[in-house]
Amino acid sequence: MIKNLVFDFGKVLVNHDLHAVLERYFKGDKETEKCFCTILASPAFTQACDLGLVPFGELIRKAQLEHPQFADAFRFFYENYLDEVTGEIEGMREVLVCYKSKGFKLYGLSNWSDVIYEVMRQYKIFNLLDGRVISCEEHIVKPEKEIYLRLCERYGLEPSECLFTDDRMENVEGAKAAGMEAVLFTTVADYAKDLEKLLKALQHL
Repeated sequence: MIKNLVFDFGKVLVNHDLHAVLERYFKGDKETEKCFCTILASPAFTQACDLGLVPFGELIRKAQLEHPQFADAFRFFYENYLDEVTGEIEGMREVLVCYKSKGFKLYGLSNWSDVIYEVMRQYKIFNLLDGRVISCEEHIVKPEKEIYLRLCERYGLEPSECLFTDDRMENVEGAKAAGMEAVLFTTVADYAKDLEKLLKALQHL
């Protein structure tokens, strides 16, 4: 029986758009922006940010030294990072309110750097969560099994009673490997349908 709904943050609870920030800096220079994004969105840089072993600001300074041609671009990105988060996913707060009113517990499980605290202060949807585990605090990232189990250990949850959703399939599979039910997030409407379908199916087991 599902008692707990667990949500990724980015592109599930709030939207983020790197291009929305960078186009203000590069002003239409698509090639240079693409080169910069190759560095910024590289698995090595992204994972270093999410692991939280080094503060986000220090990682930016290190990147400026390693890529001096983009030192100003990194500074601009750092100073305007919060603009990358463009708002709550429309309709998702209403879904959370609905299921919370039905008695479900709501939790967050996200890969994010220490900038997430500013994001959480800005958007009311995070106030609906009963708890959360964030990679930068745990120094573990999805889809590693340990981070899913960390959420369960912290809040006394049974994995089999949790339904996790994420916009990345590898993280959905990671949740399943940890013993959770899990669905891929595409749209709010599809999530609501998947949730209802799964809840009904599990009632008949």
